[in-house]
Amino acid sequence: MKKSFQIGAAFIGVIVGAGFASGQEVLQFFTSFGAWGIIGAVIAAGLFAFLGMNLTQLGSRLQTKSHQNVIYHICGKYLGTAVDFVITFFLFGVTVVMFSGAGAIFEQQFGISGLIGNMLMAALAIVTVLLNVNKVISIISTFTPILLLAVIILTIYSLVNFDFASADFEAAAASQAAPHWLLGACLYVSYNLAAGAAMMTVMGGTVKDEKVAAWGGIIGGLGLGLLILLINIAMLTQLSGIAAVSMPTLFMANSISPLLGAAMSIILLGMIYNTAVGMLYAFTARLVKPDTPKFKISVGVFGVVAFASSFVGFVTLVGTVYPVMGYLGFVLIAAIVFAWFRKKKPVPAGKAVSY
Repeated sequence: MKKSFQIGAAFIGVIVGAGFASGQEVLQFFTSFGAWGIIGAVIAAGLFAFLGMNLTQLGSRLQTKSHQNVIYHICGKYLGTAVDFVITFFLFGVTVVMFSGAGAIFEQQFGISGLIGNMLMAALAIVTVLLNVNKVISIISTFTPILLLAVIILTIYSLVNFDFASADFEAAAASQAAPHWLLGACLYVSYNLAAGAAMMTVMGGTVKDEKVAAWGGIIGGLGLGLLILLINIAMLTQLSGIAAVSMPTLFMANSISPLLGAAMSIILLGMIYNTAVGMLYAFTARLVKPDTPKFKISVGVFGVVAFASSFVGFVTLVGTVYPVMGYLGFVLIAAIVFAWFRKKKPVPAGKAVSY
């Protein structure tokens, strides 16, 4: 089970940067719907567990080093080609968003030029990806317990010191990312799945035991759902304050203590780092065979290009990249569910899928 927990922690680590690094994502897709958002978070946890289980298990079965085989396996030749292309494009897109997000935190919390934040995050991600994939998974998974502890502290403090009766639901409603709470929850899962599917399959491919890989997906999905639920509850108690800020998690941390705010900034940077590393690795592994000299060169080239692209602006990038990813994710979710019901004939480990 140790390997399953490691995969699960890495699963959470990969998703959280894109999923709720700023808190704005949880606010728009869950908290803005009030009590219904709590139900939405529970549904999202179940979806993450089910879909994560399938992706990590398929990665293990195919012993894949990139998402290509798994996507073709569940989507078929023609749809698989389209989904593969778009996912690969969005892997790069999320990498760009993460570099930009680091710069935004440097500016908002520390008053330091975003250029420095972008540059440091790009450099760290490139150096980390040059390590082998097992080391990448190990590094990513170490941040998850720290994140969970920080979110628990925020939640307990918020519940003890704030009154739900003071919540300004009307102000929060203006931030809704979807017309209905259930659609919001599903859209949240779908865009995160589109961003994280590639790395989840790669993580599954690092183990030969399908059950171990599957449990890693389940543990990661449920853990991610727990984090969403906790941060959602914490934000429900402070709706009037967070409705107008760009990074609600930092706002809540600073409301407790400036010291905790600074610590939370470091944690958020760690979350962004997790996602940036996972996305950059998966993107490069899809285009270039890992463990080759060309792979290392490509990591550097793609990392520099992503860094140059990150100056478009964090808010603009999130508003452009994530909505498109959400609708792509629905196609991928449908393919995974269909493949699960269809119970395709297993493919021998290590054998590429052909049509």
